[in-house]
Amino acid sequence: MDPITRFNRERWEALAQANVAYSRPMLDLTPETALELLDPHGIMGSVKGKRVLCLCASGGQQSAAFGLLGAEVTVLDFSPTQLQRDRETAQHYGLKVETIEGDMRDLSPFTAAHFDIVWHAHSIVFIPDVTPVFSEVARVLKHGGLYRLSCHNPFVQGIEERDWDGKAYPLWRPYIDGAEVESVDSNWDIGYPDGTSRRVEGPHEFRHALSPLVNGMAQHGLVMLGLWEELSTELDPQPGTWEHLKRIAPPWFTLWARLWPEALTPARP
Repeated sequence: MDPITRFNRERWEALAQANVAYSRPMLDLTPETALELLDPHGIMGSVKGKRVLCLCASGGQQSAAFGLLGAEVTVLDFSPTQLQRDRETAQHYGLKVETIEGDMRDLSPFTAAHFDIVWHAHSIVFIPDVTPVFSEVARVLKHGGLYRLSCHNPFVQGIEERDWDGKAYPLWRPYIDGAEVESVDSNWDIGYPDGTSRRVEGPHEFRHALSPLVNGMAQHGLVMLGLWEELSTELDPQPGTWEHLKRIAPPWFTLWARLWPEALTPARP
């Protein structure tokens, strides 16, 4: 395990043990709410009986949702605490979920063409190079299989709501693929239902430019089906708030792709 991965694993263990939002099991899901959580844009179709890999999507959320929809679910993540939440949530619903501790860049526990869907949580930001991930995803997907990826919007990555200067959210970080996105404050603020909060040091994060993301997927036969930005639903949010930032500079987006290598094969004259 390289130093960056070791550090990020330690930080995710601390975040999970502090009960960060992404580590709180969803214990009141229904098939309807599960489908809305996983596929609000209607890409997947029925997943009943399909093999699904929840990639870095542990914490007792997406795995349970897929299980409730009848999928055969496997979760791969590098955080033991996060994976334990998946096992606990599966027990709560009476579901069977396989959990594997590992790195998103190494899917060697799985044979080629094993999965119908790879549902990749918002985690590719924690590694500096996306190429090995796309290579492995393409290997373990069946022909025609689906890949879902959530990623930071690289153009505005690193901007926070507190950066509002009264007129704008300034862009000042160089747009460099693979560069670490440094912050004045690397801590994550974790809020709890009772109104209290806690600060925990976060992991290293890296910018992935749009060209390496889209072209990298295409080069591995992952043909894009659509892209959706995360926008605020508030029409006139207060400047300097999270909803206002989302209105001005959408912080992340979701990509869906299908493994279809022949789509990129040049037609013969």
